[in-house]
Amino acid sequence: MIEQRYPESYPVCPLPEGAELVKALDFRRLPKVLLHEHLDGGVRPATVIELAKASGYGGLPTENSDDLADWFHRGAQKGNLPEYLEGFAHTIAVMQTAEDLERVAYEFLEDMAEDGVVYAEVRFAPVFHTQGKLNQDQVVEAVLKGLERGGKAFGVEWGLIICAMRDRSDSLEAAELAIRWRDQGVVGFDLAGGEAGYPPKKHLAAFQAIHRANFSITIHAGEAFGLESIWQALQWCGAHRLGHATRLLDDIEIGADGSLKMGTLARYILDHRIPLEMCLSSNVHTGACASMSEHPFRKFHEIGFRVFLNTDDRLMSDTEMSKELSLATETFGLSLIDLEKMTMNAMKSSFAPHHQRVALIHRKLLPSYAMIFAELTARAFSGEFDSSSL
Repeated sequence: MIEQRYPESYPVCPLPEGAELVKALDFRRLPKVLLHEHLDGGVRPATVIELAKASGYGGLPTENSDDLADWFHRGAQKGNLPEYLEGFAHTIAVMQTAEDLERVAYEFLEDMAEDGVVYAEVRFAPVFHTQGKLNQDQVVEAVLKGLERGGKAFGVEWGLIICAMRDRSDSLEAAELAIRWRDQGVVGFDLAGGEAGYPPKKHLAAFQAIHRANFSITIHAGEAFGLESIWQALQWCGAHRLGHATRLLDDIEIGADGSLKMGTLARYILDHRIPLEMCLSSNVHTGACASMSEHPFRKFHEIGFRVFLNTDDRLMSDTEMSKELSLATETFGLSLIDLEKMTMNAMKSSFAPHHQRVALIHRKLLPSYAMIFAELTARAFSGEFDSSSL
């Protein structure tokens, strides 16, 4: 273990923090970057119902959109990942034609624009959408068409990530699919699904293919399994980002006196700035974390890991980026500086080309935050907020 001091606090900022900031700020105004969201986990309930009727799918528990949203949300709160994933059977069932896939992708970017997201990476496993007449290339083509239309219509920049599934033997095929479409909008490759019994190293051939193509990798690791899963994702498979990684906390000890000890894995991730895709609500719903207040995000953020917030599955977890930022701010007492830092972390960690990342930071993110900083500072000094929050 490597020992150092645990940071006690951040410098005082002349702006409202925590609960005061939640009251003062319209979180939809904040420019956001979303890097971990599943396309089939964020379909609009009304769209699920319409597509089910059009395709003749009769498996939905209800045809009322509000009731269906509640059903998905209740089903996601069972405290374990396998049951959390059960709702995907319905969304996947209604995403089996090119037209339906294109619509879901288009609506995804419309939802992103409504929520203030300026750049989004969305992921899915094309193999699940070949139950009709489409092959995997046609599936990807349809989703990219929807994203392309949505990006032009709503001004949101985007990237698509292709997922392989841990419990399948066709991960190399998924990797080759991602590589084939990299010049049309696919920006990376992911390994998803339940971790227990399906270690990343079983898919080494897929990751070697991605590396040989000089492509980008993110891996779900350390959500439902421990440090071994994270270590394999990095050192066997060469992940550039880690999805969830909540169990990294197992490699960190914080003493009552503020002393901090980290194992070599945590130290490697910190020193090499490996991005951690944090998903607060989802991690509570899947049982990866016992409660919001016990989520390791706060500790990771204060220690200095490159963390940022994501939604994971907006439909299942009844969330959006604005809600995740608001929850984190209220739960962990974040400041506007913290929110800006996380947004920059996310943009720097995206799989977009470097020039695109730089342009978004300087043309959209920094100017928007500067304007909001100025507004809240003026309101603070006018006496709108309690002086104890300044």
